[in-house]
Amino acid sequence: MKTAVLHTATGSKTVARNNLSARTRVLDLAELVKARLTLLVLLTTAAGFYLGAQSPINYAALFHVVFGTAAAAAGAAALNQWWERKLDALMCRTRTRPVPAGRMRPAEAFTLGVALSIFGVGYLAVNCNALSATLAAVTILIYIFGYTPLKRASTANTLVGAVPGAIPPMIGWAAASGTIDAGAWSLFAILLLWQLPHFFAIAWMYRDDYSRAGFQMISSDDRSGERSASQSVFFCILLLVIAGLPAFLGIVTLVYLAIELALGGLFIAVAMRFLKKRTAGAARLLFITSIVYLPLLLGALVLTKS
Repeated sequence: MKTAVLHTATGSKTVARNNLSARTRVLDLAELVKARLTLLVLLTTAAGFYLGAQSPINYAALFHVVFGTAAAAAGAAALNQWWERKLDALMCRTRTRPVPAGRMRPAEAFTLGVALSIFGVGYLAVNCNALSATLAAVTILIYIFGYTPLKRASTANTLVGAVPGAIPPMIGWAAASGTIDAGAWSLFAILLLWQLPHFFAIAWMYRDDYSRAGFQMISSDDRSGERSASQSVFFCILLLVIAGLPAFLGIVTLVYLAIELALGGLFIAVAMRFLKKRTAGAARLLFITSIVYLPLLLGALVLTKS
């Protein structure tokens, strides 16, 4: 009887360890491909497809472009973490990532990143069109070979890094319409400008971390926060203007314009609060506001489509 109980207890512990190991593996994979960032890519790609499509919406095509773009984005994220694994180990906010923490071998991250990137671009080429696949490939190339190495060379990395982050809605638009016209470029401009105050807030909050890794950010020697905050205000104001373009291009109704002005005004107010206070709390509020702003703006675009 005692032996049976002992075996049962041992078996239970083994199962528990296996379950924990499997759960850890899944969480590590999600962190490697930056699942939350990839979700944002899904939203912007889907919005771009919907706004660029003619009625009725082809939901199968929507699935294809979202799936392919998600795979490409996940691959780029994995390659980015493989490339920066030694630098990530120097920063508090990134040293627990699977590769720098030693839970995943660099070769695994590299292989998965390459496989997902190739699969995503190929999937788009086969199931959508060559234009959307080309845009996805350009996104990966700029992110890996432009933004990633530039982070240690120039403060321009933030602007360069915003480019691949702004292309996904264009991928969706291209998959829906087969072209890249003024409407697609207006979405690109909105996403590009939105990212700048978003990243300025992050960079200032974690300026010491970035400095330890040798990353060149505008916050690196901005102890007071004046430069980061003033740049945030400037780009929030510019975003307020540019985000109205879809209404003037006839993509959405004028109802959108009223919503956009309200959201943009709130974004500016929070950025100005950051400029006035220049505290970690004010920067964090700007970061949170940016996260809330974008899905609300995307929702307004989709709901007010002409």
